[in-house]
Amino acid sequence: MTMHAIRALPDLLINQIAAGEVVERPAAALKEVLENSLDAGATQIDVDLAGGGIKRLRVADNGAGIEREDLALAVARHATSKIAAVTDLEAIATLGFRGEALASIAAVSRFALASRANGRPHAWRIEVEGGTVSPVAPAALATGTTVTVEELYFNTPARRKFLRTEGTEWAHCDEAFRRIALGHPEKGLTLQHNGRVAHRLVAGGRRARVEALLSDAFVIHAALVDAEAGGVRLTGFAVRPAFAAQGGTTQYAFVNGRFVRDRVLSHALREAYRDVLHHDRMPTYVLWLELDPRRVDVNVHPQKIEVRFRDSSAIHQFVRHAVERALATTAAEQPAVSAAERLGVAAARLPPRVPAHDAFAPDVVAGPPHSALPVWTPGQRGLDFAVAEPASFYAKLFGPRLATALSALPNEDAHPLGFALAQLHGIYILSQNRDGLVLVDMHAAHERIVYERLKSAFDGRVPVQPLLVPATFAAAPLEVATVEEHGAELESLGFAMSSLGPGTVAVRGIPAPLADADPAALARAVLHDIREFGGSRALDAYRDELLSTMACHGAVRANRSLTVPEMNALLRDMEATERASQCNHGRPTWYQLSLPDLDRLFMRGR
Repeated sequence: MTMHAIRALPDLLINQIAAGEVVERPAAALKEVLENSLDAGATQIDVDLAGGGIKRLRVADNGAGIEREDLALAVARHATSKIAAVTDLEAIATLGFRGEALASIAAVSRFALASRANGRPHAWRIEVEGGTVSPVAPAALATGTTVTVEELYFNTPARRKFLRTEGTEWAHCDEAFRRIALGHPEKGLTLQHNGRVAHRLVAGGRRARVEALLSDAFVIHAALVDAEAGGVRLTGFAVRPAFAAQGGTTQYAFVNGRFVRDRVLSHALREAYRDVLHHDRMPTYVLWLELDPRRVDVNVHPQKIEVRFRDSSAIHQFVRHAVERALATTAAEQPAVSAAERLGVAAARLPPRVPAHDAFAPDVVAGPPHSALPVWTPGQRGLDFAVAEPASFYAKLFGPRLATALSALPNEDAHPLGFALAQLHGIYILSQNRDGLVLVDMHAAHERIVYERLKSAFDGRVPVQPLLVPATFAAAPLEVATVEEHGAELESLGFAMSSLGPGTVAVRGIPAPLADADPAALARAVLHDIREFGGSRALDAYRDELLSTMACHGAVRANRSLTVPEMNALLRDMEATERASQCNHGRPTWYQLSLPDLDRLFMRGR
């Protein structure tokens, strides 16, 4: 490699390098410009896109505007009106603060900025192309600012080739718009793409905004979250477990109006749902967390999507318990005024936590993926269990000489979990060993077994089991985009997937160790995790979490009737699996009741 003398990089190259982190695609540029409009106090923001935002991205607002003499600074690196000193970084109250977004965008596009400051008689315009800044010129514009970005990455073809199809980039732009709109329901916003209006949102309360973007059914089937402690407030909607989504595509958390993807919050919410959620569903929520800006650091990620709480443990506990209480509260116990007023809810009474007609089959609501309630279709598959139990033992056990057989259980030392007697409520296995009675949570136990098998099979690539007939499912735009963008990661996890259009995904193969899993449910869960953790990072930092999700969907379900041979095969697998005493979530998989324990229960010998 040829070495060069150290020298300062030109400003254009610096901006183009920064653009690779800050403006990785049109949606990232849209997010940055929308945040500037919000910081300027705009009450109405109109977005016009063409070609998925690649050809054109225009954002017009009615905010405070920019003075003529400040226009050149607006497109310069590290020039901002939002912070002035190092101490300001400790309490950032604006969405933007680094002063690099517009300069980065202008370095990789044909860029124009027109603005008319409040109280000024005229508007002014500045243009940037290929690093060349034009002189400030007069423009025709009402009070506010209009940013126009055309031909993104036109001058960096190596970077532009990494952009995806128009449909994929549009899906990401639509999601970026949704996040801003949900975080700031008090603002009016419109979004159009290729001349067609996609969203027209009027300023209002949080309920109206959630209904407009996620459907009124989302609110109807949600518990109101309303908690405040120690200067921290959490409000919003947590969908009740019976209606939670398969795949968990609807998960929005905001910290002081900023959409975040934070591991502390995500874990707290998973814990809040842990003991009440059916295993093929994911927590579904829209939540707003408000706290003193000094208690949260937002300067930890180039795109400002990650945060760091000063006291993450306290925030975790607060969020977890607030959502747990909301989900445990019946409709009649929901707060009648405070949360309703803050969220814009007309009436606080909500339906029961499960449908009265069928606790396991939520009603189907027609509409696109973003507005549809999840549909759960019960289905059973065979289990690959093939371990024989001692036939003579069971012949005696269930025959007329029961007492003699129970006192002479064979092979106890080799099989500490004993041999299955029966299944209880489709959830627990009752087994007898030398010490007494063993209770086994069959799903939790099988989940650990599958998880350990997946970890053993994963050496960089999980073998694929092709499906005889591809499984298809209606997919949200972001799910389709994830399939198109992360094909290599999905393939290494054992999936063969492709999009069949803007709203459908086909699953043609699933991981071989999970051959009996529901392909669609498994695929949606993994797509959610890859999107949540971020592409190739998922295979490194989050590999075990991904495999755990896959194991959960590959494990035998509750209410599944098992034969005696299948129950015994599960017990034998548990005995041969490391860490089989706990499931992937840390809960016990089995419990021993000894004969002395049983004697005490029945007061024998007293």
